[in-house]
Amino acid sequence: MELFFREYGEADKPPLIVFHGLLGSSRNWQAAGADLGNYFHVCCLDLRNHGKSPHAFPHSYEAMMEDVFVWMDEHDLDSSHFLGHSMGGKLAMKIACERPERLRSLIVVDIAPKTYPSSHDSEYEVMRQIDLSALPSRTEADRFLLEAVPDWGKRQFLLTNLAKRDDGNGFSWIINLDALEENQREIEGSPIGTDHRFEGTTLFIVGGCSGYFSESDISLVEQSFPNAIVKTIEGSGHNPHFEFREEFISLVANFAESIELG
Repeated sequence: MELFFREYGEADKPPLIVFHGLLGSSRNWQAAGADLGNYFHVCCLDLRNHGKSPHAFPHSYEAMMEDVFVWMDEHDLDSSHFLGHSMGGKLAMKIACERPERLRSLIVVDIAPKTYPSSHDSEYEVMRQIDLSALPSRTEADRFLLEAVPDWGKRQFLLTNLAKRDDGNGFSWIINLDALEENQREIEGSPIGTDHRFEGTTLFIVGGCSGYFSESDISLVEQSFPNAIVKTIEGSGHNPHFEFREEFISLVANFAESIELG
């Protein structure tokens, strides 16, 4: 699995690997990645079945973890700071607990080590209903999604996965919809067990207005990540790297730089 990635910052800076969330890609991290490149050598990966990376079954945290190790080995990277958002945060947690020697620090963005209720089934369903071969434009796709996905921002996020076909005949989804839908219950599940622990330095960044992380989740974090600190960006939803980018970058940079300086 040869993962696609976007790179920011000079190679002599501390390494930072970024994992995007479900239905996202490294494309969603271009602005934040460029800003983080002032402090780190940033590599934003496209995880399997997303963005420009290959499609493959299964879409599991175990498989994604092995993809990351292959990528790191190919790039002669023994260890790195890891930053993961949402699904990518779960992947980062799994790697931290199972292979702690590969991490310099762990940064998790707006996700907790727990199982989440089904939330994407209706989106998959309406995405499948679009006749991509006859689709004339993104605007028409947006209209089609409107009833099932009334939130404008969420629709635009879904539409980042729509690409014009090379032969000019309609559009196609760049994600592997079959693999994601088939493995959705695993994606929603917890990536780690109750006996998993990561003793390394950890930062959880959560959105104060997000529904993905609640006060009760702090005990779950403390159970598996005893050296974690939790920082809340008030007013932010699920995507603080978009919504409050400057504050987000400051939190990440100060946290990781303090580790590098020892």
